[in-house]
Amino acid sequence: MTGNQFGLKILKIGNKEYQYFPIEEIASGFGVDASKLPYSLRILLEASIRKCDGVSITKEDISQLANWLPKNDKRQPLAFFPARVVLQDFTGVPVLVDLAAMRTELERRGGDPSSVNPTIPVDLVIDHSVQMDFTGIPDALQKNVQIEFERNRERYVFLRWAQQAFKNLRIVPPSRGIIHQVNLERLSPVVQISGDEIPLVYPDSVFGTDSHTTMINGLGVLGWGVGGIEAIAAMLDQPVEMVTPDVIGVRLTGKLREGVMPTDLVLHLTQMLRKVGVVNTFLEYFGDGLASLSLADRAMVANMTPENGATVSYFPVDELTLDYLRLSGRSSEQVKLVEAYFQAQGLLKTDRSPDPEFTRVIDFDLSEIEPSVAGPKRPQDRIGLGHVKSEFRRSLTRPKADRGYQLTPETLENKVDVLFSDGEKVTLTHGAVVIASITSCTNTSNPDVMLAAGLMARKAVEAGLSMQPYVKTSLAPGSRVVAEYLQRSGLQEYLDRLGFHIAGLGCATCIGNSGPLNENIVRAIRAGELVAAAVLSGNRNFEGRVSPHTLANFLASPPLVMAYALAGRIDIDFEAEPIGTGKDGRAVFLKDIWPSRQEIVEAVTTFVTPELFNSAYADIFLGDENWQKMDIQAKPNYTWDVGSTYIQEPPYFTMAGGEEKNDQNVQNARVLAIFGDSVTTDHISPAGTIAADSPAGVFLKSLDVSPADFNSYGSRRGNDRVMVRGTFANQRLRNFMAGGKEGGFTISQPDGKLQSIYETSHNYMENGIPLVVIAGKEYGTGSSRDWAAKGPMLLGVKIVIAESFERIHRSNLAGMGILPLQFLGGENAATLGLDGSELLTITFEQRPITPGCKVTVTADKPNGNRFSFHTISRLDTPLEVQYYLRGGLLPSVMENLK
Repeated sequence: MTGNQFGLKILKIGNKEYQYFPIEEIASGFGVDASKLPYSLRILLEASIRKCDGVSITKEDISQLANWLPKNDKRQPLAFFPARVVLQDFTGVPVLVDLAAMRTELERRGGDPSSVNPTIPVDLVIDHSVQMDFTGIPDALQKNVQIEFERNRERYVFLRWAQQAFKNLRIVPPSRGIIHQVNLERLSPVVQISGDEIPLVYPDSVFGTDSHTTMINGLGVLGWGVGGIEAIAAMLDQPVEMVTPDVIGVRLTGKLREGVMPTDLVLHLTQMLRKVGVVNTFLEYFGDGLASLSLADRAMVANMTPENGATVSYFPVDELTLDYLRLSGRSSEQVKLVEAYFQAQGLLKTDRSPDPEFTRVIDFDLSEIEPSVAGPKRPQDRIGLGHVKSEFRRSLTRPKADRGYQLTPETLENKVDVLFSDGEKVTLTHGAVVIASITSCTNTSNPDVMLAAGLMARKAVEAGLSMQPYVKTSLAPGSRVVAEYLQRSGLQEYLDRLGFHIAGLGCATCIGNSGPLNENIVRAIRAGELVAAAVLSGNRNFEGRVSPHTLANFLASPPLVMAYALAGRIDIDFEAEPIGTGKDGRAVFLKDIWPSRQEIVEAVTTFVTPELFNSAYADIFLGDENWQKMDIQAKPNYTWDVGSTYIQEPPYFTMAGGEEKNDQNVQNARVLAIFGDSVTTDHISPAGTIAADSPAGVFLKSLDVSPADFNSYGSRRGNDRVMVRGTFANQRLRNFMAGGKEGGFTISQPDGKLQSIYETSHNYMENGIPLVVIAGKEYGTGSSRDWAAKGPMLLGVKIVIAESFERIHRSNLAGMGILPLQFLGGENAATLGLDGSELLTITFEQRPITPGCKVTVTADKPNGNRFSFHTISRLDTPLEVQYYLRGGLLPSVMENLK
């Protein structure tokens, strides 16, 4: 608070005193009625007031934010300092590797390495590494945990070193849950306290290196996903700049009908909001319908914010929030502090609270929602349950560019017989469900849908139904709380009997760690060129994400996952067709085993208790014997092992750095790839399986790593040598320059040779040729994956030109010193005639470079033709311009440390 010009007030709770910055009083000093501001902006305003130092944040900045206008075409940059940071291990390991590299580099420059520490609380939750190798057996969890530790020992030893080396860092060991569910159920205090004599209290806020960090918005905590690059900046007390957002109010009316699950609500919202267009905005929920949604329902809605394109989905703190804090075992003292503080600040929403002013309002009637799934390729492609069969059949013949599979008439009825080792024979067709997974914090955080699945399992078993032998079933809850209430309720027994044994406590199938399929099933899928299906209670179903063998992937509520698993196929009309044959040959329909709302409420009320939460989280940071017995060296600097295939010192500080070392203009660049719309960060930097014949696979084999030990791309993000070879290596990637060949391939110029993107870029770099990537709309959608920016930078990519960018990825590109340029409206590679054969020169039209300035691109064709077109720089803030000129955020921060 050094240099802060605003006065503090005292908050008394019992015999304790706290200090706080009074938002309403300070806003009134600027002539503003704070109650008219959206709640989310009031949280930002408090943070700006508290961090006002006259440099990073000035009084003028606060005045501009306080005077936010609902409709304003010119939004101002805003520096934000979150209260804390959460990391998961796939993105968190490279963050800590970068910090460790900073220590090494600082020591080389004569500095004190131990001075590199997070300045705010940081929690890393190890949840992304468990894979579904074993499922459908009683000891699946124990077997998968053991394999997880064997596969990831190098990474976990590094994390154990980091745990003792860095201040302000806590690590939640494996098999304790999923980052966002653990954050919701335990880590977030909702109100932060700092200082000793008279503690300062302020709202919790958080950055997370995972796009679904927004789940915590359901608890009234402002937070969102960022790339690892921005997370490092926040951890080192560097301002993270953003543009003050538009705030859209979503007015909820009505309530969910009988038989409709909160998952159906989320899928409807995702579809509707994508169509309306809410990219880069804050959403704030209000209206009479809000009271009918539980805190867990709200958290589910907030979780899938990245899928609708917004930055935040904020639910103000109200009485339901306080009830959830009590239910989840927070102390009575903490709950009283949250209530008193939010009340004192005018942030506690009640029936008497006036509605804020919004940029616009979207109305949404909860009573109109119907049971649904989303798929087969995108989470916004919702299908009503009664239309899934017909829609899937249509998708088989639709063009691939239109979310179809482009099957020919002669392959539509392909069938393949599969013989299992026990002699059982089945026939697989298009639409066969080969993966059914109850997974992901999106759904497993909600006791309603989890207990609904358990109740349905009991009814299914009692009706005499059984699972199809070709369906790989798995259950991976997001916390031990779920495992405990399923066990106490007696419902886990029925889930087990249907093959849904608990196989992991982590992200699992939701992030593509679905594990291997039965080899006979894989052979049948390949032989018949079958469009096999996966059904999961996750949040994403992009091509190639769930499994390389399931082309059709559908998101659904846990009970619907079970329904499709029992049916064994996606092309079923549950209204007209039985789900299976039960006792005495009786046809059993979905309606016969679907639990009622009353049954669900009774189960939740009986079995979900504060004692259960406190028991599950009593030893959250302790870890099992595998974790505790790891040998680590207690010293400030990490000892880099040149033989490690998981952890290597990254080259960022030797490649670039210093004052304005990035060339402002780029001359004679080659096009590395041209992509269409909705290229995801998973297309750019996969998280899943490493193919043996891929550049990364070939590299690992050259180091005597067998394919069985490749693990995943996500697990090897601490090794830039692997990750650069995995960039643009997704098997479903479609580069328009590659002549129809899918995967990480391109045409090198001028020789016209088809080869891997890695090999091509390596040759260009050896000749000092800068590279450009061209794309369509929503480039970089999906996970907050900093390697989707780090990888291209290491390939030599200097510029990305796209029709539009997803927020986090655009920021990551700027943070790695890559210039994001946006085509002018109506223009793209096709309209301009760009085919990848050109030499491109990029010229800034003004100096000094400013946010959003115009940039001219000149294209020279091989035949001598030349033309130019204009683009807009998507360096959106002055700080991003600075990072670009210095070669990226990391070299810039290192200069400041020096």
